[in-house]
Amino acid sequence: MAKAGGLSTTLSDRQALWAFALGCVAVTIGVLMHVPMFLMGRTMHYRLAGMAMGWDMVLGMGLIIAGVGIAAYGLLPRDIAKQRAESGAIEISAPEDAPLSWAHWRLMLVLVVALIIDVMKPASLGFTVPGMVSEYGVPKATVSLVPFFALIGTVTGSVLWGVIADIYGRKASILLSAVMFVGTSICGAMPSLAWNIGMCFMMGAAAGGMLPVTYALLAEMMPNKHRGWSLVLVGGLGAVGGYFAASGFSAVLQPIFGWRILWLLNLPSGLLLVLLGGLIPESAKFLLARGRETEARAVMARFGATAKRLAPLPPLPAGTVSHALTGAKLIGKLAALSIAAIAWGLINFGLLLWLPADLVAKGYSVAVSSKLLAESALIAFPTVFVAALMYSRWSTKWSLVTMIGVTLLGLVGVLRLELAGIGSPVLPVALLIVGSNGIIAILLPYTAESFPLRVRGRATGWVAACTKGGGVAAQALSITALVPAMGVTAGLIIVPTALALGLCAWFGRETKGRDLRLLDDAVAG
Repeated sequence: MAKAGGLSTTLSDRQALWAFALGCVAVTIGVLMHVPMFLMGRTMHYRLAGMAMGWDMVLGMGLIIAGVGIAAYGLLPRDIAKQRAESGAIEISAPEDAPLSWAHWRLMLVLVVALIIDVMKPASLGFTVPGMVSEYGVPKATVSLVPFFALIGTVTGSVLWGVIADIYGRKASILLSAVMFVGTSICGAMPSLAWNIGMCFMMGAAAGGMLPVTYALLAEMMPNKHRGWSLVLVGGLGAVGGYFAASGFSAVLQPIFGWRILWLLNLPSGLLLVLLGGLIPESAKFLLARGRETEARAVMARFGATAKRLAPLPPLPAGTVSHALTGAKLIGKLAALSIAAIAWGLINFGLLLWLPADLVAKGYSVAVSSKLLAESALIAFPTVFVAALMYSRWSTKWSLVTMIGVTLLGLVGVLRLELAGIGSPVLPVALLIVGSNGIIAILLPYTAESFPLRVRGRATGWVAACTKGGGVAAQALSITALVPAMGVTAGLIIVPTALALGLCAWFGRETKGRDLRLLDDAVAG
């Protein structure tokens, strides 16, 4: 196992490494103590509803809680105040102009696998709902509390993990999230729906922080000329791969072991993520900002760059407009991206989920409506690669604005279809799916490139939380059976989408090929 959080070889750091390892072992043993409960249900197709929890399960939950705490103790630095005091004399020399090396490719590959595991967790929820409805004998609206609390967990995790990443490091937050993944696998042995809901919140909290922290780490480790396309491609492939993995495991394993196996998969996949942590470096920029120059030199040497003391960046020529995001511009930028994220969540977790039922109500068959959405999703798959190309070759800002505009056209098309009562839904649905896929592929990478180092993690985490915040609002309407008519829904979502379009066009700044130190210097003064 690699050293947690870029630990050095001092006695204190070796103790921290052993604490992290001990915490991982405790969490794993705690999960394994729940497996006998799962196996007891093999004669009933692994249905455990109503069965009593044994002392071993209670002890196992205690071990998981203690293990997460011990692992966190091992990961978190002890001398943050000292690091911050020493960082003032260090000028950040990041790998801005380094060529793309095997170390960069390996980092991208590892982070794609990490995101696949991360996305697979919440994506599996949709495949477990029918099984939970059948086993617990409750209405679907009641079981909908499971994904609802999972979304609340992702909102919480995105904000919390962003703060942790900025204070304790990118790698430490990724590893702590992985340890929590392992612990949430016990949901596969929980005999009551209430425990499933609670575990879903924890799973969401662990999953919610992974994506923004991954973007922050990648933005700080990639050279300027490769940063844009790598951010979009890694995020897009991770998202697509996660949904494919969830559907694949469901198709292969659920007929044999029931819906619970999709939760128990958190054990091997979470442990895999912990092991992959050995291949994930701490951000060199973060290390330098904390005054940990020796560690930063070692990391940067692997990525074809050097850590040295530099003179401040030269001032901009007279008459040049600064692209630094300070004051009202910084707040406006954050507001623009947050509103875009909320609009995306309302579309992805609301409108697109409600649309099939609306099409059936209009006279389309279930087969036709399903085929329409499937074909539109198939068309949208290449959007990831198109977005990566636009983002890296054309413009980061205007790529995002364009995708918001495409989504807005789709919403207008749906509204027009509802008001007119006639016409084909193919074009508006395709525009919605293509546009929303493009937004989510670009939004978080753009956020990670747009904020200074000291707040990059929490800013990216906040915008990621807003994407789920829109989903929480949409799911709340579903649970309370207050879903408005499709025309009203489209009309309401048009408002924040149009507002996001205008704000991003006004407050957005081009980040293509920019030295991220410009942002750091701008806020230092």
